[in-house]
Amino acid sequence: MSAKKTFKKLLGYSGIVFFCLAAGMLWWQLRNYSLTDIAHALLDIPFINLVLASVACLAGYLALALYDYLALKYVGAGDKVTWWKWMLAGMLGFAISNNAGHAVVSGGAIRYRLYTRWRIRGGDIVKIVTINGFTYFLGATAIAVVGYFLIPHDIFAESVGASVGLNTLFIFCLAALLAYFAVTVFFRHKSVKIGQLKFEVPSTQMAFLQTLLGMADSVLAGLVLYFCLTPFVHIPFGTFIGLFVVAQTTGVFSQVPGGIGVFESVFLLALPEGADKASVFGALLAYRIIYYVLPLIGVGGLFFIYERWLRARMRRWLAEAKEHIPHFPRVSKNKSADE
Repeated sequence: MSAKKTFKKLLGYSGIVFFCLAAGMLWWQLRNYSLTDIAHALLDIPFINLVLASVACLAGYLALALYDYLALKYVGAGDKVTWWKWMLAGMLGFAISNNAGHAVVSGGAIRYRLYTRWRIRGGDIVKIVTINGFTYFLGATAIAVVGYFLIPHDIFAESVGASVGLNTLFIFCLAALLAYFAVTVFFRHKSVKIGQLKFEVPSTQMAFLQTLLGMADSVLAGLVLYFCLTPFVHIPFGTFIGLFVVAQTTGVFSQVPGGIGVFESVFLLALPEGADKASVFGALLAYRIIYYVLPLIGVGGLFFIYERWLRARMRRWLAEAKEHIPHFPRVSKNKSADE
């Protein structure tokens, strides 16, 4: 138990360590640029590019909401929750977890609050969060495998550590992807019991849908940054999406909330030497605002409206109940029951 607690503490502090390391790397990359240069780069992004990035962001969060729909179908509760409910839970859950990190805790907490209200059992909610994690993982690993062949490897030629890390990531992602599909083929209709929960092995068809949905989510998230970046850097989309997924995956594994700093550092490191890094950082900042901040404000506002509406409806129900419940005369304690 003590070793387990120590491991959890180390895992929690690892986010701080990675954040400090990433902050140092960011400072080194941008040490020759002022805040004014970065602000000008942010304002230099054409309006049409910002609109296209916002549309891609909206489509990306709709894809993220489909994670919850697919997971609800997996637990057999697809018909119990109407479409606007799983969209609200999915979009809000990912908007929070994308910013706060630790998706199981942050995104799982908001899903527990909503789904229990909609009569979904706690065990099924744990399964939903788990399946969502696997869907993201499958999509990211699939794009990382494809991106490995699209990224020019001479980009990392000057950094032995980055080159080794890229090769290691490719081997890990390919092995994990093949292992998941092998499990769905050879252990179909089997189940795995973890604690009190029993997880049915997904079908190969569902694994395929998870992979496609996860890839669509990653591509749409990448398009948000791509539209912000193209005014400053000309890069083929195939090469870009490979770099994007590698940087994004590194940010997720770092345990830093939103991968902030880690994502930017990996991305800046991989760009060509001739790229204006102040302009690139301005594009990365625009990406952060569009993909992280705006959805949190927008969906969070919808959640606040829903909570206010629900409370108002509960007060109305209580008032109506009080009107219809008959008022019985109070019986004095001094009087007998016969009286």
